Amino acid sequence: MKEELKGIISRSQQQEVSFLKKPFFINLHQAALKLKFYPLQENIGRVYLSRNIRVYLIDMRFKKLKFIGRLPSPSLNRIFGLFSHDVGIDLGTANTLVWVRGKGIVVREPSVLARQKKTKEVLAIGTSAKKMLGRAPANIEVVRPLRDGVIADFDATAAMLDYYIKKIHESQTVIPKIPRPRVVIGIPSGVTEVERRAVADAAISAGAREAYLIEEPMAAAIGADLPVESPEGVFIVDIGGGTSEMAVISMGGIVIGRSIRVAGDEMDEAIVGYVRLKYSLLLGQPTAEEVKINIGSCTVGKEKFFVVRGRDLETGLPKSTKLSSSEVREALMPTVQEVIGGVSEILEEIPPELMSDIMERGIVMAGGGALLPGIEKVVEETTKIPAWVAEDPLTCVVRGCGKVLEDAQLLSKIRYSKGL
Repeated sequence: MKEELKGIISRSQQQEVSFLKKPFFINLHQAALKLKFYPLQENIGRVYLSRNIRVYLIDMRFKKLKFIGRLPSPSLNRIFGLFSHDVGIDLGTANTLVWVRGKGIVVREPSVLARQKKTKEVLAIGTSAKKMLGRAPANIEVVRPLRDGVIADFDATAAMLDYYIKKIHESQTVIPKIPRPRVVIGIPSGVTEVERRAVADAAISAGAREAYLIEEPMAAAIGADLPVESPEGVFIVDIGGGTSEMAVISMGGIVIGRSIRVAGDEMDEAIVGYVRLKYSLLLGQPTAEEVKINIGSCTVGKEKFFVVRGRDLETGLPKSTKLSSSEVREALMPTVQEVIGGVSEILEEIPPELMSDIMERGIVMAGGGALLPGIEKVVEETTKIPAWVAEDPLTCVVRGCGKVLEDAQLLSKIRYSKGL
């Protein structure tokens, strides 16, 4: 050990090096992330820990021993845990929901952030930022940090998580709450290793002491009170803002799963495209979402109307028109059929024994897309299998994350991967 360091360190560092233990092999990126140390090249050398948790990086190219910083000790983390809340997060494309142990769901905000373009100073997060979509001046950018269920803007996601974690730890008592929580985050089942790492990194950089990732369909099934650990199969369809997740779950694991990037955002785009073609009227995405929520449906029912205002593409002047629920249904059906096509593909691959269980229990619909009136009837007509919407489908994933946090055995069984 000392021979290896000989010639690399200076005399002034001899005392520190005498404390160095056996090489502690950890990913250099992990160490840098916890210490907010950027940039750091991979495989540049080894990271060593001393007794006082100081971290050293040996740069073999320049023969230097560089002090990076300090890592929080495990015992210190346990102490922080006494003064912080355990948190379950549904980090969605459209909405972010936060569950806190002992309190339930405390945050239900849109996944939108407004910041200064040059300085990147955060100006607004959540509902207040969403109101600025399409209305912000040139020096302010309004971003949606997640696209298609994965992180599109890492800095914005970390800032948003940091804001919510600090917000739930605001304390009115004498003893302050220290924001160092254990965090469980639901992520789409079809994401890559890089995308999973980005979510864990964002949570750690926002102050989490431990970040666990679980698949959204599993979290949704747990949140909907389905028996995920029983041998009988359950079929869950979670239609979110960026992705639609379908999974057959048995014995605490996903037997067959699929994630398609067709969901609520594509429904909004379909409405924008339909109105542009039929009325030569250009709408914004927030207006299209409002139309979908107010008069969107998948089955024929009482006719409803909604007045939309936008820009006339022919004259360039303001224009308003009245949309009917039948027109919106016509616009939405191609997207809905795409989601149902994904469900049919899953059904083709299900083993016969599990198919009999699903025929008996039905298909469970969760996520914000399940709030579209009549969508379960369309699924039932197409698949010839009973379908029903879970109670409060929008919060199924975050409630599932919360239940997993309270059950350490279940968490160790179903977690996708442990964070940093």
